[in-house]
Amino acid sequence: MPFSKDVLRIDDLTAEADRIAKRLRDLVTLTHRRKGLVVGISGGIDSALCTALAVRAFGPERVHGIFLPERVSSSESLTYGKLLADRFGVATTTEDLAPALEALGCYQRQDDAIRMVFPEYGEGWKSKLVLPSILESDRLNISRVTVQRPDGTQESRALPSAAYLTLVAATNFKQRLRTTLEYFHADRLNYAVCGTPNRLEYDQGFFVKGGDGLADVKPIAHLYKTQVYAMAEALGVPEEICGRAPTTDTFSLPQGQDEFYYALPYRDMDLCLWAHNHGVPAYEVGEVLGLTAEQIERVYKDIVAKRRATLPLHLQGLLVEPVPEIVK
Repeated sequence: MPFSKDVLRIDDLTAEADRIAKRLRDLVTLTHRRKGLVVGISGGIDSALCTALAVRAFGPERVHGIFLPERVSSSESLTYGKLLADRFGVATTTEDLAPALEALGCYQRQDDAIRMVFPEYGEGWKSKLVLPSILESDRLNISRVTVQRPDGTQESRALPSAAYLTLVAATNFKQRLRTTLEYFHADRLNYAVCGTPNRLEYDQGFFVKGGDGLADVKPIAHLYKTQVYAMAEALGVPEEICGRAPTTDTFSLPQGQDEFYYALPYRDMDLCLWAHNHGVPAYEVGEVLGLTAEQIERVYKDIVAKRRATLPLHLQGLLVEPVPEIVK
């Protein structure tokens, strides 16, 4: 079959959803010995599909949604999350992370890191992390911080290693605290925690170890983002969510995932990842996507580089010596 934009099409989306739901029931009830699922609902497409699949597997009475807003969360996230919960009839809890993040020094540590390159950064300013495009030339993966001053003007500057690592470390508090609260509610309900990474995120390490990378089951980690959108629409996820572009919802300035982490928008990135996995020559991919073979080769290199750099995120705690397997 020649490479085309149809390679990711799933012929029977509801059949695949039923297969995932059955597997979820087995993993949760037989392996984890839990009664249902807790899903952190972000208002985005991945958590929306996970909610729909959880309801398909257990019914709405055994699915609990958690809203986890913080100081810089978009108000749309909570609006769309409630719309989703109402559509599928799941009970929810809202946990405001801001007081805990403030107490942990998350916001102060973020601001201090940005002040390493913008000393005047303060009240009324906004910010986000961005990566340079690799389409024009091979990029060095040196993140830049973009700030918006109170007067609306924006400026970007490269982050030295210490500032970058500090900013990311502080920001990771958000994902780890979200997961902590998901496990609190899972424990009190005797449920398992549902992770929401899609294949692109899982493969390319776009998650926080001990944060959104930690879960008992990950039902869509085999699905490309394009497939997630298609299945969500087939299962009745509200069109407002299905039509929403993926965002990080992590920094105070609006930010697309492609400018923060990926080389291309998710539709093209999905196809490049599939093509790389199946050994499709760069020139064939370029013809389909309207890019040059050289540009696709850069994307391929970025895929490999991210896999190498983020491999430790997939590792479990390592033992100095083997411990005999526990048999129960």
